[in-house]
Amino acid sequence: MNKYLLLSLVVAAVAIMAAVPLFTARAADDAVPTVGQQAPTFTLPSQDGSPISLEQYRGKWVVLYFYPKDMTPGCTIEAHKFQDALPQFEAKNAVILGVSVDSVDSHKQFCTKDSLTFHLLADPDHKVVSAYGSLGAFGPMTIANRNTFLIDPQGKIAKVWVKVVPANAASDVLAVLP
Repeated sequence: MNKYLLLSLVVAAVAIMAAVPLFTARAADDAVPTVGQQAPTFTLPSQDGSPISLEQYRGKWVVLYFYPKDMTPGCTIEAHKFQDALPQFEAKNAVILGVSVDSVDSHKQFCTKDSLTFHLLADPDHKVVSAYGSLGAFGPMTIANRNTFLIDPQGKIAKVWVKVVPANAASDVLAVLP
């Protein structure tokens, strides 16, 4: 094959891939909450089926992290980083809550397989993911974009991280917790 033709095909493929991103936001009207704003309230089932609400953690720092899919490489790294740092978060009066659009059963399997002891919350209806401006897509699949929110003890957004790097998630949050 002619090297110029091959180069043209590669350039065309890259241009198409750039025009159709693999990860995309689903709804432009679902804005990411900003620092100082009251955090959207919610109640979602955790991996054991028990309802978990933001209100029950009033008086504590809440690390609310959204992630795409249980038991995938990046999500597993991120979950392990939070699990490994859990004693440090607890010492700073903080709780970790992970949210994805996966089911309660999927979360239960993930927690069992990876020895996760903090709450993973199921949002298959996308209500909380949307309220936090974190609804996205991976090809045809609806996912939660990898965003993290630090919510202060009074229920306000204290810090926002978007497009989080899984390996840095826990350390980035710990660095700003008082």
